[in-house]
Amino acid sequence: MAQSFSMIKLLRIVLVLLALLAIGFVGMRFYTKSFSPSDTADFAHNGLEITVDYCQPAKKGRLIFGPQNSKALVPYGKWWRTGANEATVISFNKDVLISGKPLKAGSYTIFTIPDKDMWTIIINEEVGQWGLSYDSTRDILHAPAAVINKSDSVEKFYIDFNEQSNGADMLLRWDKVEVVVPIRAQ
Repeated sequence: MAQSFSMIKLLRIVLVLLALLAIGFVGMRFYTKSFSPSDTADFAHNGLEITVDYCQPAKKGRLIFGPQNSKALVPYGKWWRTGANEATVISFNKDVLISGKPLKAGSYTIFTIPDKDMWTIIINEEVGQWGLSYDSTRDILHAPAAVINKSDSVEKFYIDFNEQSNGADMLLRWDKVEVVVPIRAQ
């Protein structure tokens, strides 16, 4: 009887700890999203549908892109989660070409490797991870994307689309940098 009572007591303690952990996780998620809110970029034209779910970090007076030995938030030559919080997810309803490279319809995570004149767009098959988790063995596509240096500065990172024939250019914009990623239906 005493052993059964202690097992019930132990089970209650474990359940309370699990509940506290769950509440803490949810609270932390809402807290971080207050600084980098969620957003969605959608594109739909001629039967091609693209959706990007991401979080928007803000510049807040910081140096955003720069050499690895600088105080840049996103250093050149290192992978970036392409947003904040959870990893950025892109979904396609049709097979596409990204910068001329084929990709099957589905949902993927986008990572990038920024550089001064050209970025590498990385499509990774793992979806649902926190943004600081990156397994390069699950990469399925690396594609180049052109950088356009702008004179005006954008405070919050955002993703948008410009319609093109047979697809769109996905625009990644933050600070004085705009990256153009050609996406075309196959």
